[in-house]
Amino acid sequence: MRIEYEIKLGFKDVLIRPKRSTLKSRSQVDLTRTYTFRHTKKNWTGVPVVAANMDTVGTFEMAEQLGQKGLITAVHKHYSARQWDEFLHDKDDSFYDNIMISTGASESDFSRMSAIIKKHPKIKFICIDVANGYTEFFVRFVKQARDAFPDTFIAAGNVVTGEMVEELILSGADLIKVGIGPGSVCTTRVKTGVGYPQLSAIIECADAAHGLGGHIIADGGCTCAGDVAKAFGAGADMVMIGGMFAGHDESGGNVMEVDGEKCVEFYGMSSRTAMEKHSGGVAEYRASEGKTVIVPYRGPVENTLNDILGGIRSTCTYVGAGKLKELAKRTTFVRVMEQHNTTFG
Repeated sequence: MRIEYEIKLGFKDVLIRPKRSTLKSRSQVDLTRTYTFRHTKKNWTGVPVVAANMDTVGTFEMAEQLGQKGLITAVHKHYSARQWDEFLHDKDDSFYDNIMISTGASESDFSRMSAIIKKHPKIKFICIDVANGYTEFFVRFVKQARDAFPDTFIAAGNVVTGEMVEELILSGADLIKVGIGPGSVCTTRVKTGVGYPQLSAIIECADAAHGLGGHIIADGGCTCAGDVAKAFGAGADMVMIGGMFAGHDESGGNVMEVDGEKCVEFYGMSSRTAMEKHSGGVAEYRASEGKTVIVPYRGPVENTLNDILGGIRSTCTYVGAGKLKELAKRTTFVRVMEQHNTTFG
């Protein structure tokens, strides 16, 4: 047993200090990024915000809408091969820049993913998603995926420490998903006591990844546009969003009426609701590490999307960053020492 005494911070523990700026308007800010990924040596250009691979967020309908703005959707893994065929049959080549096919790390997951990619080789992103990215089994799966798909961008996670980021990059991943426990419907920290404050995880993992020519996706914990901006300011190359994209016309989840108000069900993919829906229930050897919540119906996702992107642009104007690429270089975080804040953001 050992204790680390260095302070670790979440989004709620900091603010971004403003700086002089020559920008006259938010409209001058360029949110697109171009990345060259380590293993494929190929470029990707777009707005580096990703809808999470949850079946109440990462839907085909979400991919249609976000793709129009250049954002990515990590499409959840519970669509069948036939559904993928129907979804992609009339899509042009540019559409493939903005979708990830998600997979777990089992043999059946690999077989399903392989069959879909074989039929649709234009798919550019794979998202290998597990709750615990620290197992040797997971590392072997990443290597297997890299060997099978040498020309495909691979995102893998989740982890929160630099040494595991390095191992996954060296094993074949281009993008590492960073975050254990910060999501609004994730209960990993409550059920297991395991986790890492998200802002510090992003800073440390970005440093490790960039040293090897890799990239990271900050996954979880963003509850407002300001949090997304803080994640980019901390060094994230992409930011994955779940709860902020839930409850829209394009989201999954059961629609219901609560006290006369239209609401939508939103749940974590390790929740009892998700496991009963997709796995026949919670196995006796494990506990659910997610919860189910009811969120207000929010209408078209375009309104929320504009709010998020507008917030990031505004952040950039406050620190004088004409491009999103410049935000991390121009960010200075100020610690907020208020009693109601917590280091578990």
